[in-house]
Amino acid sequence: MNISTTIEGRERYPVNVRYGRDFRSDLWQLRRVLVENPQGEQIPLEQLADITISSGPGMIKSEGGQLVGYVYVDIEGRDPGSYVVDAKAMVDKMVQVPPGYHLEWSGSFESMQRAKLRLMYVIPLTLVVIIVLLYFSTRSVVKVSIVLLAVPFSLIGAFLLLYLLGYHLSVAVWVGIIALAGVDAETGVVMLLYLDVAYHKWKDEGRMRDLDDLENAILEGAVQRVRPKMMTVMAILMGLLPIMWSSGAGADVMKRIAAPMVGGVVTSFILELLIYPAIFSIWKSWTEMRKTASQ
Repeated sequence: MNISTTIEGRERYPVNVRYGRDFRSDLWQLRRVLVENPQGEQIPLEQLADITISSGPGMIKSEGGQLVGYVYVDIEGRDPGSYVVDAKAMVDKMVQVPPGYHLEWSGSFESMQRAKLRLMYVIPLTLVVIIVLLYFSTRSVVKVSIVLLAVPFSLIGAFLLLYLLGYHLSVAVWVGIIALAGVDAETGVVMLLYLDVAYHKWKDEGRMRDLDDLENAILEGAVQRVRPKMMTVMAILMGLLPIMWSSGAGADVMKRIAAPMVGGVVTSFILELLIYPAIFSIWKSWTEMRKTASQ
């Protein structure tokens, strides 16, 4: 108990008195401590009080000025977001919270919610930046639209590999998808450049007379793009595949960043060589070729 307070300048420290360690550590010894009653008799402490040992909280924690207790849950086989939604519905249905108490879901779920709010701004901003840079590079809204078509094609492979690996959507996965969008835009610009160079080459040489000449020019540009595209894809895969077999601290996060890019560049490599030439052919046949035919 506190019996006094010591003063040292502006600081105040309580002075405590308590039994010696030999008495405090032994319950039997504590019961045998002699206490003087008003009549001056020495009687054991156990005659005045029931002395027992009971376990209390190892640590008292508080948040926001209120006492708090934690219930830890390990999640396996599903993402925290969907688990918390189901768990909250079950708790609201089966648990009656007493007045003055409230429940909060924290941990990785809370971190994921904060990251989700940031991604709601980061992802659209990233797409806007990509579109602006593409327009400054091509000076054509149609070309920008053609380049952006690579993004859905690459997402096919990204989500397919995520499904095969059993990865759920997380912050790390979205970071990988954002990086994939930038890589797709870069490779799409190069692909479109080769097709455009081949088209203008044939046109300047006077060989662009009909649709057959247009198809041949596009075929020439697409064939010239196969080797650079293959080199780009292999460089990305050779850099990312070792991450997929890595282990140790941080490996799980890095795998989820690399997985969308690995799956996305494979499908974008195939679909860009198949879809870009076809779309470019349709665009030129409906604009340039019809103007040439009308003249």
